[in-house]
Amino acid sequence: MSQIEEKLKAKTCFGTLALGENYRSLAKLLSKDIEQYSPSTPMVILTDKPQEFSDFSNVLAFKHKQQSVGCYHDKRCVIAKGLSLFDACIFLDADIRILAPIEQTLEWSPGITAHIVWTNILKHNKNQYQLNLLSKMAQKLTLNLEEISFVHEAIFVVAKDSGKELDFLNQWDKIAPYFELNGFYRGEGHTIGLAAAKAGLNIKRESLETLNFFKDKLEIQKIKRGQTSSEQIEEILNIQKQNEYPYETLDKKVLKKLNKILNRIYCTIILRYKTIKNFKFYYL
Repeated sequence: MSQIEEKLKAKTCFGTLALGENYRSLAKLLSKDIEQYSPSTPMVILTDKPQEFSDFSNVLAFKHKQQSVGCYHDKRCVIAKGLSLFDACIFLDADIRILAPIEQTLEWSPGITAHIVWTNILKHNKNQYQLNLLSKMAQKLTLNLEEISFVHEAIFVVAKDSGKELDFLNQWDKIAPYFELNGFYRGEGHTIGLAAAKAGLNIKRESLETLNFFKDKLEIQKIKRGQTSSEQIEEILNIQKQNEYPYETLDKKVLKKLNKILNRIYCTIILRYKTIKNFKFYYL
């Protein structure tokens, strides 16, 4: 039996998005963590350079070209690929680290399980412009915005649910362009909540204590609340910074900035072309 066939015997996979040198470096650290702490769980990675992950025995790396303008909504592509091969996909941001062994018999309820869920999206977001966009989208989908949840997008699980998960991904693919057309590139957790509600996919809040993980922004908030000490995470934070924000020469910085601008222009053109076919939904 080949290594790929062996990996595909698993029921659950991890998944992440790794576009660009910095995020590929972070994804390699994450892959090493999973190889150490959950060796029987495959890692699905969508990346611009899958060959860089060829030495990782636990990784299934697939070529991916950025689709959404801000890149954030490309997370749905990772989940789609993961669910095409496994029954559940645990999405992790590339800059997350796993800190301890993971129980190998984990089973996930059908639908979405997330570490952080706001059951009322209106209480999570105080930006009036974004709230107006969310309200308009809820109307287009014939949903009550007060009943929509916000799912923190850094770490969450999607498990198959009789095809509802496919409708969820389709709804995400439909909703995301509307926000990007209106300059709302981040906050994919809002779109996850809207898409899940429209597809009838259950959202469950769970602490995910079985996954002892580190996410810099979440840890910094814990420090502010006095829930952990800065000394506990200083070393990991330094490693994260070195990989996410490495030293670069000026010419390299300029080239990366130019490539980012050109890529955004290209993705915006594709977005316009894609959405003009449904003018009423996206522009009225």
